[in-house]
Amino acid sequence: MASVGLRNTPDAMHVSIVVAGLAAMCKAATTPAAAAGGNSTADRVDRRISKEFNPYTGYNPYTGPPLRPSHAGYSAPNWPLYHCGCNNKLDERDLRLAKNGFYDQLHVSGSGLKFTGKSMYSISGSCVVFACRWNDTNKEAATTDIITQAMMDIWDQCGGNTAGTVSVVHNDKKPQDGYGFWLGYMRYEKGLDFCKGADSSPARDCFRRPKSTPIAMMSCISVVVAIAATALWQGAAAGHTLDLSDQAWQLQNLPLNISVPGQVPSHVHLDLHDAQVIGDPYFGLNDFNLRWVALANWTYTTKITGLKRANTSDDLLTYILFNGLDTFADISFCGKHIASTDNQFRQWRFDVSDAVRSCASERPELGVSFASAPSMAEYLASQPGAETWPWGIEGWFEFPHRAFIRKEQSDFGWDWGPAFAPAGIWQKAWIVQLAPDEVYVPNSALDLYREGQINDLPPDQVADWVLNCSIDALNSFPKGAEMKFTVKDATGGTISTGHLTNITNAGDVITGSATLDAEKYKLWWPAGMGAQNLYNITVDVVKQNKTLASVTKRTGFRTIVLNMGEITDEQLAQGIAPGNNWHFEINGHEFYAKGSNFIPPDAFWPRVTPDRIRTLFRSVVAGNQNMLRVWASGAYSPDFMYDAADEMGILLWSEFEFGDALYPVTEDFLENVRQEAVYQVRRTNHHPSLALWAGGNELESLELPGVNASAPEEYDRYLHEYETLFLETLLPAVYGNSRSITYIPSSTENGYLSFNWSRPIPIIERYNNKTEGSLYGDTDHYNYNYRQAFNISTYPVGRFANEFGFHSMPSLATWREALPEDELYFNSSTIMLRNHHYPAGGLNITNYDNSSKGMAEMTLAVTEYYPLPDKADPIANFSSWCHATQIFQADFYKSQIQFYRAGSGGRERQLGSLYWQLEDIWQAPTWAGIEYSGRWKVLHYVAKDIYESVILAPIFNQSSGILDVYAISDLWSEVKGSATLGWVGWDGRLLNHTIGESESTTGVPPSLVGQKDVQFTIGAINSTLLTSFNMTKLAESESFNATECLFVANLTAIGTPINSKATKTYRHTNTFTPTPLSSAALVDPGLSIVHKKGGGAFEVTAKQGVSAWTWLSVSDKDASIIVSFEENAFLLNKGQTKLVKYSIISGSSPGWEDRVTADSIYGQGQRD
Repeated sequence: MASVGLRNTPDAMHVSIVVAGLAAMCKAATTPAAAAGGNSTADRVDRRISKEFNPYTGYNPYTGPPLRPSHAGYSAPNWPLYHCGCNNKLDERDLRLAKNGFYDQLHVSGSGLKFTGKSMYSISGSCVVFACRWNDTNKEAATTDIITQAMMDIWDQCGGNTAGTVSVVHNDKKPQDGYGFWLGYMRYEKGLDFCKGADSSPARDCFRRPKSTPIAMMSCISVVVAIAATALWQGAAAGHTLDLSDQAWQLQNLPLNISVPGQVPSHVHLDLHDAQVIGDPYFGLNDFNLRWVALANWTYTTKITGLKRANTSDDLLTYILFNGLDTFADISFCGKHIASTDNQFRQWRFDVSDAVRSCASERPELGVSFASAPSMAEYLASQPGAETWPWGIEGWFEFPHRAFIRKEQSDFGWDWGPAFAPAGIWQKAWIVQLAPDEVYVPNSALDLYREGQINDLPPDQVADWVLNCSIDALNSFPKGAEMKFTVKDATGGTISTGHLTNITNAGDVITGSATLDAEKYKLWWPAGMGAQNLYNITVDVVKQNKTLASVTKRTGFRTIVLNMGEITDEQLAQGIAPGNNWHFEINGHEFYAKGSNFIPPDAFWPRVTPDRIRTLFRSVVAGNQNMLRVWASGAYSPDFMYDAADEMGILLWSEFEFGDALYPVTEDFLENVRQEAVYQVRRTNHHPSLALWAGGNELESLELPGVNASAPEEYDRYLHEYETLFLETLLPAVYGNSRSITYIPSSTENGYLSFNWSRPIPIIERYNNKTEGSLYGDTDHYNYNYRQAFNISTYPVGRFANEFGFHSMPSLATWREALPEDELYFNSSTIMLRNHHYPAGGLNITNYDNSSKGMAEMTLAVTEYYPLPDKADPIANFSSWCHATQIFQADFYKSQIQFYRAGSGGRERQLGSLYWQLEDIWQAPTWAGIEYSGRWKVLHYVAKDIYESVILAPIFNQSSGILDVYAISDLWSEVKGSATLGWVGWDGRLLNHTIGESESTTGVPPSLVGQKDVQFTIGAINSTLLTSFNMTKLAESESFNATECLFVANLTAIGTPINSKATKTYRHTNTFTPTPLSSAALVDPGLSIVHKKGGGAFEVTAKQGVSAWTWLSVSDKDASIIVSFEENAFLLNKGQTKLVKYSIISGSSPGWEDRVTADSIYGQGQRD
């Protein structure tokens, strides 16, 4: 990082001005376009590709046929070329910002800094700095000195050995707005108030920019990048197409003297790592050490090979197509500025035909320049009139002001992940060349819904299907074009063919629909509910028997609705509490949603491959999960993720990328978001795994209540802004492109107060307008008071639980991927700083105070409930402590999940449990059930068990002292069975204690026998109370010693799996310990383990006593292989043997099976 430190004698001002290619900027000022104060080439290009947008894109559900097609992602902001003309407003505040590294460049114009001969930029030109005159001549002189020295440094960095002179000119007149530029800061110091003057008085206009230009993102280095995204859909590749992944790329930062090979798709961090410029970003404290990468500006360039050349009279059309640019990028082609981008989530399409025709180079250079995203966020937040929110509403984790930019929000930090804020062409990119009569399909939308279906409302399940297809084009479809379709099953057999009708042709978008006979198609079902029947639908655009474009998408026939309708009289008669429903219905059937929350699986999406997602999703299905909530504030799921979910039957509750903050509602911001949303909805809508679109995360449960608490007088204003974005902008983007999916504005909410399709915006949100005694909406729950972890009276009672959890440490094997050996102890500095619970709330790199709270929560929970690890070997003891935190996490989640599942038979009619969170983004203490490497934590095993279709659940209410034992089923038909209930000593003896109370709902009389069989029947998706007994009374019995026993319940039941005609036997075991295991009289269970060679299983036996939390583990020597066991963290009674099968998730290690060990909670507290 190139910078110069200077001293101002009167004010002792230290100025750090970062140099990043000023001379290249000045070259732009010498061009005719720049001299004229505009960018004629760029303006012409922008005008040519800009479109008139209709807020209801695709077909309009209010009126039927399409009114106006979508042009998502087509137009770029009208940013001009970079000018060295300054705004002439450099004052004390500007210098203070420079002092803190806020500027990457000073404003420059005119003549004075002369370059002769060849410099590193091969230019000749001149620049001078303008500064405003102050009344204080000392300050003026000091300013002159500082700027002069800074310019000398710029000259040294940019001019090489060339000759030159420096002049500083004062402007005594009133400053006039001109053309200017700003690049970004390189360091942010916590506590600096950028909107105050030197005397702490309010600044006149906080960090102003020229009014005569739009938001001008300036990067002195031109950058070229390309990014990849694969999809299981195909479009006809008309014309000549160059995959930019195949070009030779170079990544550069000239001021830092960095030039290395680059890749497309990629991120800067990945290419720097591949070139050995930086170490592994995930190792140690590199999330802090590598902040300079995020705060610098980067350029990707390539000289294009394979491009068709054209002369000025040719009609050849050339486009550049980017599926994703992260985030603030300037695109140049053959030395000409093409466009600028400001949204990571949009597809960008640019017509470069004129640039190709006028380009003399045989291998024209394509460049994409990326400005620092944290710098741009800081800049936008500092603009006059920029949105502000009450304290705490923005949700700062590390880098501030994420709400101002359309970039992955967690890139700026979260409480479970790092803040790398990467830049790059993160998805696929192409150059497409077309003859005048050719078209290329960059995106398309296919929607399958029942005839008469509208969003958010249950459709007629016997109605025929409607196929609606809308195809985007580079170039234009001719008038009179037709659309034909073919539907084929998975074997390639043709099911139906025909023509689409109601054709609407807007040139670059064509839309049509057809009715399909419902009896011809098998339904698609989620995992555990039936087969995932998939079909390939091909739509051809034809004219006069010539195929102009062809799109094939794999899809499934299903309806999925989030039912938020009012509780009916029939439901009230069943004992369900009044209010509104909040549950999902698949193909007309309500079901219990079992799953977790998906976060970004990596801080660098180009590392996320289809194989990696499929491996993860196999663990999801193996864990008995049927739904994932794809959390907002990450990135939109790639098509290959939806493809895998389609195949495996995993429903993906999807969200727009807004979370834990409120957002600006300027016209530009809303239009940018609208195009983002339209593109994403159209891209993903054909996937049967798509379950829901939510506007964002915790907006109505956290952000709006936060405003009401901290600034009630401003609540109406912020509520209006919230509705402007999430109801008036995002809702039409969904409803205008689909009739098959539900939209809700916030992930945790109370549903709607009313829903009426006759209104322009059908939804009126309920917010907190609740009637006492009624239940609405979904819930989340986080309680870090370990003493309340198992107190069910603290759990929320609602219709659906979409977030809850507690953090734990990853395993030793996973820690070793990221830490040196000398940091492998529980509260090492690196572990504490990788623990972001609680977050720093800024760029503090010594977050020990906040982190120690989260570390203490884990430590205190283990100390309270389990035997303390006491291994002689420090590394083994650390490993045991990590495992102990996972046991508490799993125990806590189990308590909540079985409580929520029991609610399926309660007055709340609770029909969903999605815990936080499925997987890790890196190696750190988090809420994940699956570690970054794919290893299952204890949580994933326990969730797998408690997500079985038919289970037993002992649920203890600490407040009342009552232990209820439930049988629970999520099957769609009645289940009958028996449960054997009993008390067992830790030595394996059957004990004689009271099983039930006379007032038990099952009529089980008081008994002193050791165990009791209870017959039961469970209704469809329901729970049945088997028995209740008073633990307070039982504890008063002289014969009862809570430390010596545990309650064991075994279930055997017969039921019919969903969408099956055959019955199945279900078995389940669950336990309850009346005292924490930390004080229980545990005995050595005498575990033995034998590998059944050739059988793919291990045989585990408890020979001497009861083994709680029995754990099979792969040796540390075999860290290269990752294995999942069919069962783990289970109970073994004395004398019981369990056959445990296994699957290899990834990797290999010869002989690993012979080194697998078994341990229990007893062994955790024993000294080796």
